[in-house]
Amino acid sequence: MTESGAHNNGHIGLSDVFASRRYFAKFERITGHLARVAAVMQAEGSLSKEEVEILTGYVQGISYTFRALAMKYLLVGRDTGHFFGSLSMDSVESGFPVFNELLIMANDAQQADHHLSNMPSAQRLKAQMVEQIIGERETPTRLQFALSQRLYYEELTKGYLFWAQNDPQVYWLGGVDGRRSYLLHWAVYDSQVNLPTIYLMTVEDTGRTPLPHDERRWPEAQAHLMGQALGGLKLLTIAKGFDEAFDDLHPKRLRRLHVGPMYSHTFTRQTGPMRDVLKEAMAPEGQDWTLAWTDEVLESERVIEERAGWFGRVEREVFALDPFSGRGVDTGATRMERSIILPERPYQVLAEKNPPGFASVTKFVVSPGGRVLRY
Repeated sequence: MTESGAHNNGHIGLSDVFASRRYFAKFERITGHLARVAAVMQAEGSLSKEEVEILTGYVQGISYTFRALAMKYLLVGRDTGHFFGSLSMDSVESGFPVFNELLIMANDAQQADHHLSNMPSAQRLKAQMVEQIIGERETPTRLQFALSQRLYYEELTKGYLFWAQNDPQVYWLGGVDGRRSYLLHWAVYDSQVNLPTIYLMTVEDTGRTPLPHDERRWPEAQAHLMGQALGGLKLLTIAKGFDEAFDDLHPKRLRRLHVGPMYSHTFTRQTGPMRDVLKEAMAPEGQDWTLAWTDEVLESERVIEERAGWFGRVEREVFALDPFSGRGVDTGATRMERSIILPERPYQVLAEKNPPGFASVTKFVVSPGGRVLRY
């Protein structure tokens, strides 16, 4: 049985119905584990309560996006009377769906209500299926397809999905001495690497009007941040650009999480040690995966004052860069941590092989019972 269809620059179509369903089931499990990882990180102090709340929302969104796509491609490879294609995934780099899948989904969401108003209800479709099975003794593939598309559009209208662009939102942290403190957060699906990327920025606001109620600054700040949400940009570049664009908004901390790649011996063809580990682990179905993520943090070290105009002065942040071996200049961050989450069987092989470069990677291991332990 083939897992995939045509290859195109590392993008493959999951054209086999069983492969497609296994792929979506795998991601449903992985996103479920990520919420537990966030809880472990909060317990050990590397994520705040607010950050966990925000990240959990995005992970849930990723899960809803996969659920919608699973409905859309539920009958892939079956004769449904429609040429429908199959899910395009990036098998070489990310293991996630390609960026274009999310663009098409956003377009479908705009028209979901229109589609639903022209479709029979789920109850009606199910009744027709029963009639066809009993009356004509046939598999009602076309009706199943119609129902899967109805469920797809219903998922889209529920909202809270992870889109190609997820605009900045504000989380109020409190205020001291006339300074309001906010946690701004936004996210994109990085089109270069086909991965979800989440941004968190702690900002102090010394403007006259609170930022979320400021009809001039807030739309400008949102547009500025979305324009800079590119994985290729260093955090230092993003934070300095923001600091200089807004005299009364002071970025104290910027954090970026790249979720993925996902490795699976069955589905992906990445190179490197993880591929060998999964091949050797020969893990049973459901345990053949590893999800990596990168956590970059940039922190303000101190504030300097600069002249602005004739008589004014403005605060500017001086950011702390990673002091080790001058790498901070290269990474543009105060620190950068790589982590992976994986089931027990692949973890045992990884521990035995101990490939170079993995000693500094934080490992979160999922026990058969679903508990997450940090190593």
